[in-house]
Amino acid sequence: MSKRKEIYKKKGNVIKDLTQRISKILNQSPDKSFNYRQICAKLEITDTNGRNQIIQKLEELKTQKKIEETERGKYKMAALSKYYTGTIDATANGNGYFICDELERDVYIPSRNLNRALHKDTVKIYLYHRQKNSREEGDVVEIVKRAKTEFVGVVQLNNNFGFVIPDDSKMYSDIFVPKNKLKNAEDGVKVLVKMVDWPENSKNPFGEVLEVLGKPGDHDTEIHSILLEYGLPYKFEEKVENEAEKLPIEITKEEIGKRRDMRNDLTFTIDPKDAKDFDDALSFKTMENGNYEIGIHIADVSHYLHENTFLDDEAYNRATSVYLVDRVVPMLPEVLSNGVCSLRPNEEKLTFSAVFEINKKAHVINEWFGRTVTYSDQRFAYEEAQEIIESKSDIISQNISITGKQYNVQPEIVTAVLKLDELAKILRKKRLQQGAITFDRAEVKFILDENSEPTGVYFKEAKEANKLIEEFMLLANRKVAEFVGRSKGLPTKNTFIYRVHDEPNDDKLAALQTIVSKFGYSNKIDMSSKESTAASLNKLLSDVSGKSEANMIETLAVRTMSKAVYTTENIGHYGLAFDYYSHFTSPIRRYPDVMTHRLLQHYLSGGKSPKAEIYEEKCKHSSEREYLATSAERQSIKYMQVKYMEKHMDQEFKGVISGVTEWGIYVEIIENGCEGMCRIREIKDDFYIFDEKQYALVGQSSNNIYQLGDQVLIKVKRTDLERKHLDFTLLEKINK
Repeated sequence: MSKRKEIYKKKGNVIKDLTQRISKILNQSPDKSFNYRQICAKLEITDTNGRNQIIQKLEELKTQKKIEETERGKYKMAALSKYYTGTIDATANGNGYFICDELERDVYIPSRNLNRALHKDTVKIYLYHRQKNSREEGDVVEIVKRAKTEFVGVVQLNNNFGFVIPDDSKMYSDIFVPKNKLKNAEDGVKVLVKMVDWPENSKNPFGEVLEVLGKPGDHDTEIHSILLEYGLPYKFEEKVENEAEKLPIEITKEEIGKRRDMRNDLTFTIDPKDAKDFDDALSFKTMENGNYEIGIHIADVSHYLHENTFLDDEAYNRATSVYLVDRVVPMLPEVLSNGVCSLRPNEEKLTFSAVFEINKKAHVINEWFGRTVTYSDQRFAYEEAQEIIESKSDIISQNISITGKQYNVQPEIVTAVLKLDELAKILRKKRLQQGAITFDRAEVKFILDENSEPTGVYFKEAKEANKLIEEFMLLANRKVAEFVGRSKGLPTKNTFIYRVHDEPNDDKLAALQTIVSKFGYSNKIDMSSKESTAASLNKLLSDVSGKSEANMIETLAVRTMSKAVYTTENIGHYGLAFDYYSHFTSPIRRYPDVMTHRLLQHYLSGGKSPKAEIYEEKCKHSSEREYLATSAERQSIKYMQVKYMEKHMDQEFKGVISGVTEWGIYVEIIENGCEGMCRIREIKDDFYIFDEKQYALVGQSSNNIYQLGDQVLIKVKRTDLERKHLDFTLLEKINK
């Protein structure tokens, strides 16, 4: 817990945020000059003390060369070319970096120049030290927009006030809370606090407690803290739940009459064993001409979710379900997500479908898109479908069965699963030949008891059953995007929701090449073309598969990639090697899929293209919410890893060095993927210095090297649930 910071008391009528307020006035009219009287008038300052403060601040800003005195007593902003707008990337030590597309490189902002700017804030800076070979620095002159104002932290109480010590390491200031704004929070509890003010004469922002979460270390407290830290709600408001409960859920004859009736087609779902909502189902039949009719049926969420309702507003605000280790925080209330929309077995459901005629070579001969009504004949877990594929029999054994009992599968379903697997493998092979990249990373999964305590860790790999579903979902997503976005081989101007993925950064690929060469992987990453880059990466990923360093190299390879986002501006999907790609298949858990359904139906009904600007803003919001949800999911994994390792204190593990910094080495335990740090000051056999070029710590007397990728023996020294951090003791290097 950080040391409580000093807070200055207000004196008289000191004017708050004076630098920013003056800068804002001058920036609004950059070509005009103002004297102190005009500035006072705009700020509605009439008293002598206030005017003196303005005069003093103007002189101070002039001395700092942030403003220019154009004639005696008249001021304007300094040369506009030195002012830039962008975002702050704060560091844990209170400094920051300014990121802006107009600048070739990030600009260092020392803590003294942040002027209350926080991580991810949009700010305007003044740039100086622009001479060659001189380090550029910036000074924040205006906070344009706060990235966040709510923080999770622990309360430290005093007699008449308290401080909230934020969990977020990039929030460099504790938050002062007056006694009447503490919401009766006790000393040492976790709370959600809102920053409401930051007076210019105070080192600390002022805040108010919004919610008391509970004791640090308590399971629900920590999980709720993770969600709230990223601005993700963990419960629905009563008005949203009530609206969901009142939805008409009966499937009427009138509604069926508007749809393609596919209830008699053989249909089934394949999902994770513990899934509660089922977005998608597959139907299969052999046609008279020997081809196959394959339907990808998706829950018709847009039939129930109407615009300009509390329910739709909430779904849009959330934009995605959040998948934490021990729970799912759904985008939609349970009555929809697990009930009426979920494609449960032996129930009629309203669906939105992509139906394809496919030949034996997996070529799409015909396609159809539209609203349907379907009936799922059976539900399979991935493990059950995998047993059918591997054994090619109709028997599901007791140890695999989700029912807990052995049973027989209908012969026609076995035939369908085997044929779909065969076609999926052809589709996958085509994608790889066209330049798709295969990130088949094993997922870290936890075995939890009834109290959500981790009792085991394992790696879950994607097998044929997973890839079967993946290929047909990719096919539907691609074909829907092509249907709307392309006509007669040329792009249309139709507004649509695309999922795009830009090409990787050459500098990052070069850095990856340097790192993997230290592991003995000498095959060069060929950056001469899109296809050659993809082939090189696939070769690397294939070579590292099954090795101790596989997870680390796969992680580094993923980081070379651009981030996939939602947009109305189609640039294709590099990682999948698709020119057109959308998200159509998961509307229960992704709002962009709901928008895709609405737009697709709009075009099927003959509608004209709506304005893109509205949808682009919604795409941006959805991408941002997806990033926050993914960050929360990672934090929940880290939390559970620390919780699991608490039970293994002082136990020895083999690990691989996954990161090297000036303060120590990160080690990933091979058997369970948990990562912790061996601090450089605690490695006692020599004095070590960080060698950035070698990605190594080098002993000054012994020349002993601890390098990225080396295998080491460690034991768990400390666990910190609040910081979600593990400290290891380094025992020795393991010579391969």
